[in-house]
Amino acid sequence: MLAAASLPLAGATLARPALAQSRRAATLRLVPSTDLVSLDPVFSTALVAVQHGYHVFDTLYGVDAKMRPQPQMAEGASVSDDGRVWSIRLREGLRFHDNTPVRAADCAASLERWSRRDTFGRAYGAAVDRYDSSDDRVLRIHLKRPFPRLLDAIGKPHSSPAFIMPERLARAAPDQPVTEMVGSGPYRFLADELDSGNLVAYARFDGYKPRAGAPEWTSGGKVANFERVEWRIIADKATGVAALQQGEVDWVENLPADLEPLVARSRQVKVENADPLGTELVMRFNHSVAPFNNPALRRFVMAVVQQPDYLATVTGGNSQDWRECKAMFPCTIPGVEELGREDFSSLAGDPARMAEALKRTGYAGEKVVIINAADSAAIAPLGLVTADRLRRAGLNVDLQDMDWGTLLQRRLSKAPADQGGWSIYHSTWPGIAIANPVLNTTIRGEGAAGWPGWYESAEMERLTAEWLSATADAERERLMREAHALALRDVPSLPLGIYFPKTAYRADLQGVLGGSVRYPWNVRRV
Repeated sequence: MLAAASLPLAGATLARPALAQSRRAATLRLVPSTDLVSLDPVFSTALVAVQHGYHVFDTLYGVDAKMRPQPQMAEGASVSDDGRVWSIRLREGLRFHDNTPVRAADCAASLERWSRRDTFGRAYGAAVDRYDSSDDRVLRIHLKRPFPRLLDAIGKPHSSPAFIMPERLARAAPDQPVTEMVGSGPYRFLADELDSGNLVAYARFDGYKPRAGAPEWTSGGKVANFERVEWRIIADKATGVAALQQGEVDWVENLPADLEPLVARSRQVKVENADPLGTELVMRFNHSVAPFNNPALRRFVMAVVQQPDYLATVTGGNSQDWRECKAMFPCTIPGVEELGREDFSSLAGDPARMAEALKRTGYAGEKVVIINAADSAAIAPLGLVTADRLRRAGLNVDLQDMDWGTLLQRRLSKAPADQGGWSIYHSTWPGIAIANPVLNTTIRGEGAAGWPGWYESAEMERLTAEWLSATADAERERLMREAHALALRDVPSLPLGIYFPKTAYRADLQGVLGGSVRYPWNVRRV
């Protein structure tokens, strides 16, 4: 009797490894570059928030590899002869994760909220008169004036994309992040499993209906091949890479350059360029308080630092993985000219000229507080380089290390630098996210409504608005050149060059797509 009673238990014991193996095969385990601090991908421009957003939400339009808008949740769009009424028809059968249908009213509320938060969105929102619908599947956008780049706006792929959420969430205050994650994307956010600093989890949404066709950037068929996606938050990058080598995780989003040799020769791991357009390293100044409310001092910094010093730190010195770009737009974008050849690094290596130039700026020894994201492999070295170069140039520098989440909160402060505020922080921007005057948050002159740092320029905003309205290529090129020249004079932010980040994943994964973030669709295990 005892032996017979033990047989089912023995069978269950034998089944557990197979069950565990099956669950493991059905789960994609990713190590993101940083922890997920803000859940709202419209409220936050952080790369990790955008990546989270593409798991949970979808957009009316996406873009292909040539940055052309393509229907996504939409079947298509039409525009009236006078250019002032756009009609967008939704695909049939779209549903949110709470099993409610996606309606035109949800889309209108989502676009309205997004247009109050995003740089491109605010330009779009200023042209909108009202929304209405002929039925739940047709959204009509009535404009005050023609807005030719409407689909480019609502289909932008990065930095607060126009994600669609239920009306009840989208009607929340635009100055407060949404915390309930209900989208219509390929994966459901598992709020009850969120363990800050450790785990973010998603489950496949079986009600999601992918478009037909192959995926390309943020458009096409977003097929979710895994039942579950887990983000394993591993702050120590070497530990994350070791977990990848041992098969404990499947994917390391951003492979630090100094760890690439550990996996480059492994047959179990693939290493690839993550984004063909590259990622721009950016130094952001605080324009609201001294000392960088002084444009002469910002131009001085542009003249004394050198891009290779920064690029080498994030690429392990491998010059094939980076590109100098003496411009305020990414040089990987077709048509961008290096208009800053005479301005960038013009004083570097000449201490006597540097000292004289600093005197002419009127700098009076004010403290320069650099807040630095010490937990980010791509950002942490930038603060160290800037602190060293500015000290050598004669500035009074205070480098303060913190985690990325703390930095995101600290950068909202407009207090004086020596009273809990800040002077400089560093960030990264995918090239596609800052490709033209309206998208380029790093130089937009929106003041208090814009990116922390709060550069204000009515002239920059005028040029941006004219660029948006221009229909002739020659006119757009002229206006972009004028905006570029203004940015070189005012230095709202300082580009530090472009690097091409590497991503690493287990060799049994196929279908990994390039782009500004790591997309969860199309990936499968073989």
